Amino acid sequence: MVLGVLSLVDVVMVANLVIMVIISGYENFVSRIDIGDDGDKPSGLSKLDPGSLKIKLAGSIVAISSIHLLRAFLNVEAIPNDKLMWLVVIHLTFVLSGLMLVYLDHLAFHKKS
Repeated sequence: MVLGVLSLVDVVMVANLVIMVIISGYENFVSRIDIGDDGDKPSGLSKLDPGSLKIKLAGSIVAISSIHLLRAFLNVEAIPNDKLMWLVVIHLTFVLSGLMLVYLDHLAFHKKS
């Protein structure tokens, strides 16, 4: 049951990632989405500039990788140790890449006054 829930969460995370890229790509390269002042506009819609999009994408990739890693560890007896090691190495690579993106974004856009 836990593996089924993890699979569902994984699919939802990937769908959110695709929607975020579509909306942000449209807003950044085609035209601003003008919903009006109804108050129904999602709060994150106007905050998806290219810099924050990269960070959100990296966070989503890390979360998806975490779900795959957790799924592998829940089924540890069926997976060889070398494959588990590579899954952990790949996950740590995603984590470090995400942290570097956040750090570089902080250096580039939050200069000291």
